[in-house]
Amino acid sequence: MSDIDSERNSLGGRVRRYARVGTAVGGLAARVAGERYLGWNLDKGVHANDLKLALGGLKGPLMKVAQILSTIPDALPKEYVNELSHLQANAPAMGWPFVKRRMISELGAGWRKRFAEFERAAASAASLGQVHRAILHDGTRVAAKLQYPDMSSAVEADLRQLDWIFSIYQRYDKAIDTSQIHAELSARLREELDYDREAKNMALYRHMLADEQAVHVPDVVEELSTTRLITMTWLDGIPMMSFIEQNPELERRNTVALNMFRAWYVPFYFFGVIHGDPHLGNYTVRQDGSINLLDFGCIRIFPPSFVKGVIDLYKALSDDDEALAVHAYESWGFTGLDRETIEVLNVWARFIYAPLMEDRTRRIQETNTGLYGRAVAEKVHGELRRLNGVRPPREFVLMDRAALGLGSVFMHLKAEVNWYREFHDLIGGFDVDALAARQAEAMAAIDLKMPED
Repeated sequence: MSDIDSERNSLGGRVRRYARVGTAVGGLAARVAGERYLGWNLDKGVHANDLKLALGGLKGPLMKVAQILSTIPDALPKEYVNELSHLQANAPAMGWPFVKRRMISELGAGWRKRFAEFERAAASAASLGQVHRAILHDGTRVAAKLQYPDMSSAVEADLRQLDWIFSIYQRYDKAIDTSQIHAELSARLREELDYDREAKNMALYRHMLADEQAVHVPDVVEELSTTRLITMTWLDGIPMMSFIEQNPELERRNTVALNMFRAWYVPFYFFGVIHGDPHLGNYTVRQDGSINLLDFGCIRIFPPSFVKGVIDLYKALSDDDEALAVHAYESWGFTGLDRETIEVLNVWARFIYAPLMEDRTRRIQETNTGLYGRAVAEKVHGELRRLNGVRPPREFVLMDRAALGLGSVFMHLKAEVNWYREFHDLIGGFDVDALAARQAEAMAAIDLKMPED
């Protein structure tokens, strides 16, 4: 049996995965539920650390999902948030025997001759794959991103486990209907397995950010890339936290913040595309303060009506226009909203939009409350629980994730920016038909299809 055949989504692979994750994930669900229902005295700090180690060693999508869930207030106890939020940045790499098998399966037995140099130790490792530095024969420095083995089976097994976790969670907390969250995460994780699509996502971002001189996107080396291997040009930069430690000057930190803002929101407001995972490991900072975007697996393409809804809600909050707010939520996909539920949702929306509402220089959050937005989100969560809950639409999941993730980055930078003017510079003259035309043209040029729903 070939390596490709052995890594297809298989019953045997899923069963093995269930067995491997059952203790870690089942333990989380059972212990948290036991504490809530039976009054067990659980040392959450110890168990959270055990869970982080188990998921990090297992690789795969549960590790990524856990990191995403750590940003959803009240979905997990704070002790778990503190541990799981570090998962992707500190993933252990697989060894050289795996690397050789993967490279042989993707490029053939003579793969080593196609590189002038190839580093044995991984430069970085994450949930679905790891990256190795290499040099081509013409001197081009590249990054080879290798997908871990048996990831298709791992995805399907882990998504079943995630569905089980959500079902237990909703038995004691009905504030958030998680069905669409699960559907969205499932579709995006399956897409992340397809490195051909990720290569096209990379080309899409080069197209969308072509005029942004302070944002850099790698080039794909197509002849050395497959569905489970991407070879791309290496971009020099340092991690965000290292940049912050080395650069106390406010002006430099503001420059990076503005470049991050445009890297994420020029694609959204001009093309309806968002990078759904603004994790600290997915970008680096150059010496001049410009940004390298490094990972393009978790990309969400929205219908133009959704982007218009984001702008409509901003206008509704600015003008206190309740009817326009209702229209905006409905254009996102919310249904069956009564006036009280809308007002609760507006509490969260006012928090997200607050930096964009005032024409002045300010920090993204002016109270020192730790995690960006957590206190507000917990208040909203409690109100939604009292009102028998809400069902967030699929499109909302990664959009909200991006807003929170970027807000956290801006807090780390302690950036002081006139966010109002930056936002209005992007949406000035917004036309939904023009966005639709730009989106269609860009996707056709790259032969990229709308995401699965």
